[in-house]
Amino acid sequence: MKKLMLTTALALVSSAAAQADTVVVVTSFPQDLTNPFKVAFEEAHPEHTLEVVSRNTNASVAYLQETRGSNTTDLFWASAPDAFEVLKSEGLLANVDISVDGIPDDVGGYPINDPDGYYYGFAASGYGIMYNTRYVAANNLPVAREWDDLIRAEYNGHVAMSSPSRSGTTHLTVETLLQGDGWEEGWAKWKWIAGNMNTVTERSFGVPDAVNSGSTGFGIVIDFFGLASNASGFPVELVYPSLTAIVPANIGIVENAPNAQGAKDFVEFVLSPEGQRVLLNPAIMRLPVNPEVYAEVPEGFPNPFSEDFAPGAIAFDVDTSGARYNLVNSLFDVMITYRLNDLRAAVAAIQAAEAVHADSENAEALALIAEARELVEALPITEEESLDPAFAGVFQISRVSADIAVVGRQAEVEQAWDGFTVANYAKAKELADRAVAMR
Repeated sequence: MKKLMLTTALALVSSAAAQADTVVVVTSFPQDLTNPFKVAFEEAHPEHTLEVVSRNTNASVAYLQETRGSNTTDLFWASAPDAFEVLKSEGLLANVDISVDGIPDDVGGYPINDPDGYYYGFAASGYGIMYNTRYVAANNLPVAREWDDLIRAEYNGHVAMSSPSRSGTTHLTVETLLQGDGWEEGWAKWKWIAGNMNTVTERSFGVPDAVNSGSTGFGIVIDFFGLASNASGFPVELVYPSLTAIVPANIGIVENAPNAQGAKDFVEFVLSPEGQRVLLNPAIMRLPVNPEVYAEVPEGFPNPFSEDFAPGAIAFDVDTSGARYNLVNSLFDVMITYRLNDLRAAVAAIQAAEAVHADSENAEALALIAEARELVEALPITEEESLDPAFAGVFQISRVSADIAVVGRQAEVEQAWDGFTVANYAKAKELADRAVAMR
């Protein structure tokens, strides 16, 4: 009996030890990235096992918020710094002293690590356009190198993008234009680009998959999707538009992490030269934050620490982005994701009218086209409203999946936005169709 009790006790101790040695990371990154890191980390630290829980960025944030009272997660690992700011502001990240030897203070003027020590940058990211070279040739399309290129009528039906409410990296891309071009011009640009889209995917990796397969010609992506696809042999290239942002992808330890030491070991491994070299795996191809590693990169690999890398990159304001994070996602979904067919119809009608009246002196028709364009570009709120904490705070629910229900004041506001949007797109199409009839 004593022997049985001792065996049981030892089994329980062994089970507890095994559980303590497991490091649980919630991440939006695909297995192509997490698996090589898991293998390398467990080889370097055989005392730990890395358990990867895959969720998109917004779903990860929601999960950590929902489980804060009984947390079982050690680490949050994702690309979007504004998502980390949300968790930091809610006390969901731990302040931990991490060794960052060899890593500069900033990249492209943006701090690599949180100055307060709540999260750390492990890779740099830019945002751009990937394109399928065979598709471009087959459809006789020029290469789109700037966001403005994707607005042109010749790209209608040839562009793909994911929804920012389902992808933190897409949110950063959307916010980059809103900050770089200004609120009104930035949203106008996104609407005209969206009018040329053939799809808005639910997950960010749906965009590179579509470009790789030739289902679409151009995809709006975080840079590593294009770089990894190219390195894996797909007929794709990546370009950085003049307007982009260079920001770090991050990792942070969750407050009250069950395995705080294992979490710290993993963060320091990811930031070490050994861990940074894992980023050069052809399936990953992310930009290391340790300049030492660039001595080993393949020819033509972008170096964000070089003077000629994205010289027009903006100084991304993570505080602004974080303050209106859910609001921007909701506004994009209402105006674009869920009204894509209406928007495409309005944009196509305007493009047709502009083609008919390219050399026209018909003042009435040109006035109708101008009014139609204004209707498409109209916004239901100002930038000042987007930055009002009381108003932005209304948006508490993020559509991390299609079945998420929006209720309360947020639902009321979004319903008003939707009515505004539907009416404007319908009127814009009507005016543009009238202009076409005046040929």
